[in-house]
Amino acid sequence: MNPSLTADDLELLNRPLHAMLTVRPHPSRWPAPRPVWFEVADGGRLQMFSVVGTPRLARLREDPRASVVVAAPVGEPEHWVSIEGRIDHHEEGARELMLRLIDRYYGADLEANRAAIRALHRSEVVRLVLHPERVQRYRI
Repeated sequence: MNPSLTADDLELLNRPLHAMLTVRPHPSRWPAPRPVWFEVADGGRLQMFSVVGTPRLARLREDPRASVVVAAPVGEPEHWVSIEGRIDHHEEGARELMLRLIDRYYGADLEANRAAIRALHRSEVVRLVLHPERVQRYRI
C-alpha cells in the first residue's frame, strides 16, 4: 500500500515546519516524539537525517516502523498530516540532505546558528527515508 499525498498535504509538507517523529521506544520508556527536519522526496517519501549513534537509530534497526506528524503553526487554521510507514537508513546522500535541510530551516539565520551548524558538520549522519503506508489528515 502506498497512499498518495494530496495537494493540501504537499502544501503543508513543503513548508519548513518541524515534523514530530515517533519510533518504538525502549521497553522501559514511554513513546516520545522528537522534532526533526525533513523534506518530501519522490513518491511522497519523507527524508530526514539523524546523527549516528542515537537511540532513535538503535530503535529503528530493531523495528523500522515509525510515524511523523506535521502541523500548521499556532495562529493558522488547524491543519495536520500524519504519515505512518517503515524507515530505511542510508549513508549515501546523508550529508547532502543535511546541507539542504540546514539551508531550508536556518536560511536567512545561518550566521545566528553558526555554532549549531558547525556541530552538525562535525557529526556523522545517516539519511532516513519514511515510506508512507498510511496517511491521515485534518484541515479546517
